[in-house]
Amino acid sequence: MSVHDTHSFAPYVRTLGRGPGRSRSLTREEARDALTQILTGQALPEQVGAFLMLLRYRGEDPDEMAGLVEAARTEIPAWDVGGVDLDWPSYADGRTRGAAHFLHAAKLIAQSGKRVLLHGLPSGPGREAIGDGLAETGIPIADTEGATRAALDTGGIAFVPTTRLAPGIARLLSLRGILGLRSPINTVARLLNPFDAAAGVDGVFHPPYIHVHLEASKRLNRVRLAVLKGGGGEAERRPEKVITVHLLRGQAVEEMLFPALCSADADDALEGRATVQATVSLGLLALGVAETVAAAEAAAQILIV
Repeated sequence: MSVHDTHSFAPYVRTLGRGPGRSRSLTREEARDALTQILTGQALPEQVGAFLMLLRYRGEDPDEMAGLVEAARTEIPAWDVGGVDLDWPSYADGRTRGAAHFLHAAKLIAQSGKRVLLHGLPSGPGREAIGDGLAETGIPIADTEGATRAALDTGGIAFVPTTRLAPGIARLLSLRGILGLRSPINTVARLLNPFDAAAGVDGVFHPPYIHVHLEASKRLNRVRLAVLKGGGGEAERRPEKVITVHLLRGQAVEEMLFPALCSADADDALEGRATVQATVSLGLLALGVAETVAAAEAAAQILIV
């Protein structure tokens, strides 16, 4: 390529990075093609870094996110795992959290007869609590089709590493240490829903991301999704606070106010139990086992006994 030629990926960087008043977000189709080029090795490393940081700097856009997720989903292997009821992404870095109580909540929901698929990064810097939680709960880490189906068939729950579900996305997630910031690929990974579960839960770090996750999910025709500002960025309810959960049902979103279940100065054991109960109610709401806050809280109390 001569210095006068334009690389096929260059227009996407240019569109995002033009000067004030000239740059814009990518369309859904442009975002889909851009990530496809990255995942298939057509984009150069310099372009990938510039692209991800420009997306981060401009702020996440629902159409862009929908296109990126569509491209990312082409990596997902065509595994037959026997169906999944609840999709549960886990991509927070864990640096501000303690025990991963959401794993206990997911296990209780699975024991109630639902098939729960967790996906994310089961280990690594800042993810030690996740590895400890998986070991403590006995949730299997499944890295093959057979292992995933067997785990779902026998225990109703499995944790599949992103490196197996979408290796290109896992590589992009690993760039955080090089780029110094999370990129919007974190949102892409959370919205993968690799096995087309009808319901999902989704925790975000910052409230402004809630709108993007919901609007992108509408474009992706998600059936049910409960989104909240979660503890440590995970899909985990903080029990010492009144929490707003945003429930997507079809193309409609309802804001549902969940009460605090304990005081801010509760001891660790009480707070841990309350976190599990609060997060179980989140999952039951997402699944449609309960359609109101009161019903979700009551059903969670029964499961946690």
